[in-house]
Amino acid sequence: MVTVYPITLAQAEVRKAGKNLLGPLDLSLAEDGLTIVIGPNGAGKSTLLKTLHGMERLRGGTLNWSVSKSDALARQAFVFQTPIVLRRSVLDNVAYPLHLRGQDKRAAKAKAAQWLEKVGLSAAAAQRASDLSGGERQKMALARAMITTPDVLLLDEPCANLDGPATRDIETLLLDAHAGGMRIVMATHDLGQARRLATDVLFLHKGQLREHTPAPQFFKSPQSAEARAFIAGDIVP
Repeated sequence: MVTVYPITLAQAEVRKAGKNLLGPLDLSLAEDGLTIVIGPNGAGKSTLLKTLHGMERLRGGTLNWSVSKSDALARQAFVFQTPIVLRRSVLDNVAYPLHLRGQDKRAAKAKAAQWLEKVGLSAAAAQRASDLSGGERQKMALARAMITTPDVLLLDEPCANLDGPATRDIETLLLDAHAGGMRIVMATHDLGQARRLATDVLFLHKGQLREHTPAPQFFKSPQSAEARAFIAGDIVP
């Protein structure tokens, strides 16, 4: 099967209300990796992820996949910092993407049940999704995103509001998914998490991509003054 890779941004720009949020930016993502996107608040991390997912309108430049746009978007999944919760059971939330793709309801629910077991939510299958805790909602959102086995999983700070045990569970799920061949691009504000997960790092500052390097190289010797300050915990000007 033809893959979506490489995913390429060329001189991509996103502007809103006359303000430049991202770019001009060049980026190419290959087939394998667990890419972590970091940078100060307002650096453009969320905007970059939404751009890669086709959710932001480019005011300049291009976004290209190796397949058609409709095919590429169908082979991606996005998990927001605050999960979207449908007004239905946990099981039906996870099965929903399969329903959208026309899969038989019984088969969709059976597969959803398997994913709930993987994320440790089997006991909550019949529960209203709105009654889940924050960590449980994020696990449900991950199961819903991964149930279609996307080529690319995009995550916008999925552990931002979670405690230590819930964060550890989410990280384990992501590492397992990556080991199974899923391409992951994830924004985080947590440098410890970035060190634990990243194969490569995108460092953004003021909407600009300042570095894209393998994780060991980035954390050992970042090339930009802004990245060095960020890693040191200093205020980045």
